[in-house]
Amino acid sequence: MAEVPLALALSAGLVAALNPCGFALLPTYLTLLVAGDGGRSRQAGVLRALVAAGSLTAGFAGVFVTFGLVLSPVASELQPRLPWFTVALGAVLAALGGWLLAGRSLPGARGLARRGPALRWSVVSMTGFGAAYALASLSCTIGSFLAIVVSAFRAGSVPAGIGLFAAYAAGMGLVVAVASLAVALAEDAVVRGLRRLAPLVARLGGAVMVLTGAYVAYYGWYEAAVLRGGDPRDAVIEAAASVQEWLAGAVGRIGAGALLAVLALLVAASLVLRRRGRSAAR
Repeated sequence: MAEVPLALALSAGLVAALNPCGFALLPTYLTLLVAGDGGRSRQAGVLRALVAAGSLTAGFAGVFVTFGLVLSPVASELQPRLPWFTVALGAVLAALGGWLLAGRSLPGARGLARRGPALRWSVVSMTGFGAAYALASLSCTIGSFLAIVVSAFRAGSVPAGIGLFAAYAAGMGLVVAVASLAVALAEDAVVRGLRRLAPLVARLGGAVMVLTGAYVAYYGWYEAAVLRGGDPRDAVIEAAASVQEWLAGAVGRIGAGALLAVLALLVAASLVLRRRGRSAAR
């Protein structure tokens, strides 16, 4: 395998995490990560962040490999319908956020549920969220994925295709892992200081979900309208696109090597804080 295609697949994965269709779901994921911790320790928070990032990446990658290898023959027929899934996903997120804002708990939520509205995360739920993230992102990212990864399989080079897919998934996962660890470490200094205000934290999470869901649904509606020949100019979409382009550009300029170094530094910081915590306990 050539070095350039691998680097290209890795870069495409980095950008895929911040694509125009699905990037608004990242704040919801981070909200679930923070508000659904149940007041666990810093060490549990860091481990939770890594597990959650891996689960989300697995769900995201699973959808892409399924769509790319199994459904690519009918991709041209499916793609015009994908925006309506985005609308439905946004509506569901907004409804769940409204439920939390009303002071209710999500079904099965624990921990914070005794004191107010609650969010809950698990490996299964994060994997499902990653799959939803991918489905919302397909219309924006499937073209590059098919061109970079699936083309290698179609050319008969299975090892090359597997390597490119692994690089693509690693790029996406790297962005999510860095964001997850950064939030997990910041949580100890910020969120835990407000633990007595847990119901407020959950309601704020609900507000984030409402805003995110509303934007995702609006983007799906906008995309469907454009596919039908509507005016592509939209003030809301253009404002969000400017943020998305800045984020994607920043990640692209930083590159995978620097992000990997940041991830290593965050892991090292968590280990140092863990040792200090043990020393203080003694």
